[in-house]
This record gives sequence, C-alpha cells and structure tokens, in this order.
Amino acid sequence: MRLSRLLRPRTVVSAHCDLPCGVYDPAQARIEAESIKAIAEKYQANEDPEFRTRALIIKEQRSELVKHHLWVLWTDYFKAPHFEKYPQLHQLFNEATKLAGAGGAKGSADPDVADKLLAKIEEISTIFWETKQA
Repeated sequence: MRLSRLLRPRTVVSAHCDLPCGVYDPAQARIEAESIKAIAEKYQANEDPEFRTRALIIKEQRSELVKHHLWVLWTDYFKAPHFEKYPQLHQLFNEATKLAGAGGAKGSADPDVADKLLAKIEEISTIFWETKQA
C-alpha cells in the first residue's frame, strides 16, 4: 500500500496526441508530394533511360515518405473527437494514402496524379490547422 502511494504520479497530464502539440505538421507530407510532382515533370521531360530509372526510384521513395507522414498524422495526431467533428477525415486519409501508393503517385509518373495527391494533403492540412485553433 505504501509503495503504490509512493509510485503514484503527483501530476497527471493529458494531451490529444502522443506529445504536447508542436511536433506534427502535414507540411512534411506536402513537401514530399511536391518532390513527387517535380520528379514526374522531370521524368516526362527527359528521355535518358538511366535518368528515368533513377527518377522512378526516388519518386517511389518519396511516395513511401508521404504515406509515412500521413499515417503518423492519422494514427498519432488525430483522435476520436477530431473524427467526430470531421467525419470525412478517415475517407480523406484513405484516399490520400492510396494516391501516394502503387495505384497513385508511386505507380505513376503523371504530374496530374501528384496534383491530386497534393489536393488531398491540402484538405487534410486545412482540417489539421482548424484543430490546432481549438
């Protein structure tokens, strides 16, 4: 009994995310998606097979980073109250991560696909910044 009292925390804190806010930002996903678009544009403008191969490899790496940054926001930052207030959020993240994946920017060298990904990230970003005001 004495030990449990001794080990009991003296201060209880809570946060809606894993750490007090300030560590999450959709800009990380946006920057990688902008890279994907730039790579797709350079790929389209260049006929050199070695350049194109390198471009595809780098684009696929950037696509994985976009998915990673989106998943971190989805799973670590956004919590139940956010999903209640913004019921479209799960669908939005699903669409964005698919646009970053093999069926989207990872599997395509079309700059228009990257634009669609950037638009989804912007929608997520708008909601993210609204939640930061609350």
